[in-house]
Amino acid sequence: MSQSRLSVARHRKFQKAMSRFPRQPLIHLPTPLQKMSRLTARLGGPDTWMKREDLTGLAFGGNKSRKMEYILADILGQKADTVITWASLQSNWCLQLSTAARMFGLEPILVLFKTYDSPAEPDGNLLLDRLLGAEVRFQEAERGKSVSLEKGLSHLEAVAKEVRKKGRRPYLVPVGGSFPAGSMKVPLGALAYAQAMAELAERLGVKIGAVVHATGSGGTQAGLIVGARALGLEVKIIGISVSNEKTSFGRLVLDICRRTEEALGLGTFVKPEDVVVLDEYLGQGYGIVDRAVAGALSEVFRAEGVVLDPIYTAKAMAGLQDLALKGFFPPGEAVVFFHTGGTPALFPNRLRLLEMI
Repeated sequence: MSQSRLSVARHRKFQKAMSRFPRQPLIHLPTPLQKMSRLTARLGGPDTWMKREDLTGLAFGGNKSRKMEYILADILGQKADTVITWASLQSNWCLQLSTAARMFGLEPILVLFKTYDSPAEPDGNLLLDRLLGAEVRFQEAERGKSVSLEKGLSHLEAVAKEVRKKGRRPYLVPVGGSFPAGSMKVPLGALAYAQAMAELAERLGVKIGAVVHATGSGGTQAGLIVGARALGLEVKIIGISVSNEKTSFGRLVLDICRRTEEALGLGTFVKPEDVVVLDEYLGQGYGIVDRAVAGALSEVFRAEGVVLDPIYTAKAMAGLQDLALKGFFPPGEAVVFFHTGGTPALFPNRLRLLEMI
């Protein structure tokens, strides 16, 4: 998928559409693209590459950093002084939002749901949230399940009501910056990943058959799909679900795709069959470490010197490895794995990981 394979006209049109959305520079771009030669050899193919979204330079990096450039620009444009969001206990999203907020003098408030067994101790991302001085509020939630958009937003609205009474101006951000809700009127997180697909296409000099990544709130997957289709790229975007069954989650991703296409104003390119979500690798549910996760994490670290995280990327890598061994990927086409970050979550899960390996 070299630059010569891109339609120049489509590329220019896409970049013109993206230029309408303000962006606050925060991270190092483009992120590195690493060839995974030893992992490829162990799997017996396909030619595997890794897009190092974990090396963005904001806190511990990750896909949320790329999204934050567009979301922070919107927050500043709305003259907010407080940002409020929700996610799970060891959320990389909340860390990235809190980091960006503090850099620009904003107050972060986090509603963290206990969706797995990790204690609410200052460790991993939660330690970093505390060091940033973020206000943290804990809520109980169903084990192994993601929190619904409706439930998350209801908690944010309650917090925002308190904040407004104090004369402050809150900006409410849905989890992952994926779905337009709260104060965010367009899917800015998805738009950031449409741009990430263009960045990938401009740099890689081999034909890509598939992009594989962990999908949790849907914005990264929707953005990659929209970017690929808007640019006329025939590449399969495979989301390995970390929290939801594929049918309902696939509908959510398609909805975000439609809203992203609407925001870009380039027409509708995405078909329902373009949304590929696999839920075969969920294991016991969201945030619960099992042997497949521990094994994938350990193997990639030993083979390539790359550290994955136990909540998202190791689960997605376990899926990629299984698919490769089953001959899922066509011969002669490369696979790109998006490392979406989250490595601080290793440390609260250290004992479980050591048990599993």
